[in-house]
Amino acid sequence: MTENIVVTTGIYDLIKDQIRRKQVSPAEEEILNNELRTAKQVLRKELPEDVVTVNRKVTLKDHTNNTEETYIFVDSNKERRKKGKYAITSDIAMATVGYKVGDTITWPFRDGERKIEILKVENV
Repeated sequence: MTENIVVTTGIYDLIKDQIRRKQVSPAEEEILNNELRTAKQVLRKELPEDVVTVNRKVTLKDHTNNTEETYIFVDSNKERRKKGKYAITSDIAMATVGYKVGDTITWPFRDGERKIEILKVENV
């Protein structure tokens, strides 16, 4: 698992804003604050291609439910869940943003804690 998440300054600020506006649960807030404390901030052009961020297609394995799903993370105003496009501020995006292929995380989703593995990240 990645020791530090890697995010652009824009994504870092977005996560901080979500926390400030109480758009995340207390458990999520604690995890996100800890991640941001040690996060590596980079310019968009320096972000590795295997890191989860906005405008990337991400394939995840949910070890808790033994399912695999693909999401496209987009700006909040472009969310179209029926087309597989999820806002970067959605629960699943907030849980995985900044992590890279091969990382496995445990996240306190609203429907219970789940173990998620990042299988693939592609540009869209």
